[in-house]
Amino acid sequence: MDGGVINGSSSVCMIKLKSNDASIMISDLSKTSSSLSSCRFSKTMASLSSSAEAAAGVKQQQLSGDSFIRPHLRQLKPYQPILPFEVLSTRLGRKPEDIVKLDANENPYGPPPEVFEALGSLKFPYIYPDPESRTLRAALAHDSGLESEYILVGCGADELIDLIMRCVLEPGDSIVDCPPTFTMYEFDAAVNCGSVIKVPRKKDFSLDVVRITEVIEHEKPKIIFLTSPNNPDGSVISDDVLLKILELPILVVLDEAYIEFSGLGSKMEWVKKHENLIVLRTFSKRAGLAGLRVGYGAFPLSIIEFLWRAKQPYNVSVAAEVSACAALQNPDYLEKVKVALVQERERLYKLLKEVPFLNPYPSYSNFILCEVTAGRDAKKLKEDLAQMGVMIRHYSNKELKGYVRVSVGKPEQTDILMDCIGRLS
Repeated sequence: MDGGVINGSSSVCMIKLKSNDASIMISDLSKTSSSLSSCRFSKTMASLSSSAEAAAGVKQQQLSGDSFIRPHLRQLKPYQPILPFEVLSTRLGRKPEDIVKLDANENPYGPPPEVFEALGSLKFPYIYPDPESRTLRAALAHDSGLESEYILVGCGADELIDLIMRCVLEPGDSIVDCPPTFTMYEFDAAVNCGSVIKVPRKKDFSLDVVRITEVIEHEKPKIIFLTSPNNPDGSVISDDVLLKILELPILVVLDEAYIEFSGLGSKMEWVKKHENLIVLRTFSKRAGLAGLRVGYGAFPLSIIEFLWRAKQPYNVSVAAEVSACAALQNPDYLEKVKVALVQERERLYKLLKEVPFLNPYPSYSNFILCEVTAGRDAKKLKEDLAQMGVMIRHYSNKELKGYVRVSVGKPEQTDILMDCIGRLS
């Protein structure tokens, strides 16, 4: 063959024959052409197969949004807050002012008039708040008698509960909870990847100090949360019991959200002599500022240093700080409201004692826990009162099955509550 040309880009094959070997050459050429075509086909199929496999792989690797969420949070049960006025109004078909709201331990009298004046004359709402809340901490130091360097302010005491856990708990660490009590402790522990060791209270809602001691010695938990007065039963912790627990190797967080109604003094100053004590307070109950979210805590200096590092810089709004400072400017009003609520608590307790299917517990707070007896259903009692425009708290957890909690309101609210209960009787 002389000058044979194969045009790879065409199906034409030009051949010039020179010998009798032409048939052999054509045969070889035919095999070569067939081989090339087969190779191209194989490569094409391989490429298609590879693309299909890659596409399948991409499909398998596509992630849903929740795959980015930390595993323990996917199992988290959300906290169940009390419904706000707006939602209650829609559900019940009543105006907010026609609802007797006795389900969230709010202060029905609201804040002092100075708070409304301060909010109406805010000069710099467009400027970030003081990250150290210096003015409010100075006012709290004057109010409590504890120096401001021991005080940290938060967006409600709830923020400080979470902040403490973020600073203290490693994943897997545990806290001691003494139910029935404020459920935020258990909730925040779950958020912070901590576990909860429950030491239930006794039948009279007092602490089981013996069992608490055993748990702390054997399980080595990091924090114990104690509430005095306790929510939801209103019992208080004696100094002797608190001192026994403070002797144990654990951080004690004492929640005094309702201390003003107890007639007892705060333990804020104790943080100066107990390195393992934190005391939390709030403006929600005493000063009627639940909607503005202002809480504060007293901390040992060896602890507060690290909370300052970890807290959000602008956690207390300008409106919240101004309102809290204004409330502290009128201690006479705060005292008058406290006395009114304590007096109404005693009146409410006596009235509830007369209801044949209720067993109220004595309380040092601004609420009263009642056991629902005589075969009555606690949840139905709550629902029936709601249909009449009166809201009380019902519990679904096992420790409080068959109980309701009633917040102390104004005298006229108590009268409406008792009238509705009478109609249900």
